[in-house]
Amino acid sequence: MEKRVFGKTGSAVSVIGLGTWQLGADWGSVTESDALAVLSAAVGSGVTFFDTADVYGDGRSERIIGRFLADNAGQGVVVATKMGRREAQVPENFTLANFRAWTDRSRVNLGVDRLDLVQLHCPPTPVFYSDAVYDALDTLVAEERIAAYGVSVETCEEALAAIARPGVATVQIIFNAFRRKPLDQVLPAASAAGVGIIVRVPLASGLLSGRYTMDTVFAADDHRNYNRHGEAFDVGETFSGVDYPTGVQAAAEFAAIVAEPGAFDASAAGDADEAMTTAQAALRWVTQQPGVTTVIPGARNPKQARQNAAAASLPPLSEHALGQIEDLYDKYFRAEIHSRW
Repeated sequence: MEKRVFGKTGSAVSVIGLGTWQLGADWGSVTESDALAVLSAAVGSGVTFFDTADVYGDGRSERIIGRFLADNAGQGVVVATKMGRREAQVPENFTLANFRAWTDRSRVNLGVDRLDLVQLHCPPTPVFYSDAVYDALDTLVAEERIAAYGVSVETCEEALAAIARPGVATVQIIFNAFRRKPLDQVLPAASAAGVGIIVRVPLASGLLSGRYTMDTVFAADDHRNYNRHGEAFDVGETFSGVDYPTGVQAAAEFAAIVAEPGAFDASAAGDADEAMTTAQAALRWVTQQPGVTTVIPGARNPKQARQNAAAASLPPLSEHALGQIEDLYDKYFRAEIHSRW
């Protein structure tokens, strides 16, 4: 699989990674054996980047990854975790003492002496402007608790504030065909600063798989049920903040666009028009946007993990298809969500 330089870390990671929120909680139940099978299938398909957080299943996701790493040494997997959401979301909690405690817990969960990358996990907006916060993160690097740090953000404003800081190696942000605002400023700014971009929610919580209808039922413990209107956390994390009925209609049109003959670059090798899935096309859309380092779709079973990884080998979408997808965004989403995040 193609690898790209991972921002200021200097290492390289697969262009398709694996998000592991679903292996901890909030997407319905996944057994530990099933979770390990997903990790194995991803690595077997060329994935070298896992993204997790200390809050996913209250550390369950980290611990499962730690077990996998212990049993599969030498695979070259880079693991990024996140910290900050196990405490009240107030700026005063983002201190060096707490950072040390939080990263110590993650190091135990993952079974490592030094964390590859730690990201602030969508903290309150003032945190992104605090000199003391970045000084504390630099201290963690100096103490060799972490190799590098980045941020996970809700808004483009927060991303731009972080990119301006010299020690920030990566920014994680929601970006997909239904959430295009990062194209305006964030991706160009990150490229200019040498900051890696980790794309989360690339399938709009599954909408862009093309599999959901108005009759689809989500489990009670699935955030696509209980956070539909932002009841538990930022609504932008669920279906990218788009209205579900509108999203279902737009996803059907997206599926039709990418299924058309000539949707993929005819000059590139492969038979993508016949072989790809709608979800794979949505992932390929993300990876061909300038400035993207890696994209982290989730997977609840090995088949999904392998299919996600296979998106890396698709030819690029054609200019015609890209134009149609932009028109789709203008038709359904720009007026409603472009200014929000």
